[in-house]
Amino acid sequence: MTDDVRVIKKYPNRRLYDTAISRYITLEEIRQLVIDEVKFVVIDKRTRQDITRNILLQVIADQEEGGNPLFRTQLLEQLIRFYGDSMQSTASHYLELSLQLFIERSGQLKDQLRNRLGTATPLQSLKELAAENTQLWRAVRREFVKNLPRGKAVQRPDEDGNDPPAEQ
Repeated sequence: MTDDVRVIKKYPNRRLYDTAISRYITLEEIRQLVIDEVKFVVIDKRTRQDITRNILLQVIADQEEGGNPLFRTQLLEQLIRFYGDSMQSTASHYLELSLQLFIERSGQLKDQLRNRLGTATPLQSLKELAAENTQLWRAVRREFVKNLPRGKAVQRPDEDGNDPPAEQ
């Protein structure tokens, strides 16, 4: 094992011991390692087997028990049906590629939104968008009124698109 992979040992009492920080950690801390993209391996202390996948599945199960699950029941049932099927490895590869594409596309969308918003706050961006839309609306209304039949009953807006004052 290389030095850049963090070793976590699982003891028979079900506790996880992080050898890099010399203390026990929780599944939530394992989740945070994944989010932080820290490379790690979980080794069963008694059997010395790599049980990283099992621990990751426990993290997923914990997250799924929360109020906003990622996997609907129907999706889980479909995944279970692939186990032992001749298409199992194909399905696995397809899911990996699909998720990678989704991650790339969502990153591009986030970048586009960040570029659109710039350093401004969301409220400031909405104000700017509203101002742009107001100018556009005034221009459209000005053109509409300009093309109305001429007559005394029609009051035309001024050059800024503002309605004229009411007659008294």
